[in-house]
Amino acid sequence: MSSKNVSSEVVSVDEQAFEKHDEATVDEDGFEVVDETPEFQATVDMEVQAKVDSNHPDARVEEGPDHMFGKTLEQEERIKAQEAELERISAQAELGTQEGREKRTRDIAAKRSAERRAEFQKRRASVDPLADPERADPRAELEQEQLAAVNEQSMRLAEKLDGWSRAAISRRLAEAVVTGKDMMSAVVGVFEELQTAPGTVVPIGKLEDVNRKEVSIEGRVETLWDPSHPSIAQVGLIADDSGQTRVTIWEASDAPWIEEGEQVRIHGAARNWYEGRVSLAVTGWTTIHFPERGRWWE
Repeated sequence: MSSKNVSSEVVSVDEQAFEKHDEATVDEDGFEVVDETPEFQATVDMEVQAKVDSNHPDARVEEGPDHMFGKTLEQEERIKAQEAELERISAQAELGTQEGREKRTRDIAAKRSAERRAEFQKRRASVDPLADPERADPRAELEQEQLAAVNEQSMRLAEKLDGWSRAAISRRLAEAVVTGKDMMSAVVGVFEELQTAPGTVVPIGKLEDVNRKEVSIEGRVETLWDPSHPSIAQVGLIADDSGQTRVTIWEASDAPWIEEGEQVRIHGAARNWYEGRVSLAVTGWTTIHFPERGRWWE
């Protein structure tokens, strides 16, 4: 019969400290190495406050997956609410900066714009068959001799019409010829149409033939005279090779000052009638350019 005798020794705190003292490290000269790292300890006030918080009747006395140690229910709910709000803000920020979101928006807008434009062209085609977007190029319907004449005339017109390509002019000429016009009538009609088209500089002598409110012209300031009203900044005549017209520059337009003999290009001038003749007004939507200003070499 065997038995096991278990013996234990109770070591006091002083003895443990003495043993640790014996195990202290020494340097190569035999001196004890002292650890100078400061030991941080809670102050008395901190310890007291910690006990008060832990012993509060509403405080959590233990830490777990569903609660926080040492926090009251109110504090815990407030902390969780702040964390939830931060997560929501972070999610919104991530959603707002999704890669490619702006590009997709632009692509969708461009696609819808193209669809609306195509739909408009189809409705227009019910009145004007030449405006049908699905219609073939009218130049393909011309005979070889007619196509050669169209190309020749389009080159001549391209030299006289600023802002219009030879290809665009030839297509317009071909459309006119396909509808039954002779070449001379087609050339004259297309030239007059494109000469006064929106966005182009209209000859001053053709202003009466334009059927829109705003036009662009270029000419030389022939004369200026004193305005008849304080709301008018300047008033005078501007002319080109085709004619001349009265131009009124309103004070509220804040337009640059023009001088007699100066070449000017006016975009977006308002077309009006003065004493039975067409005139122009420079408004806040109008821009004035001076092609010859700054050309010091001349």
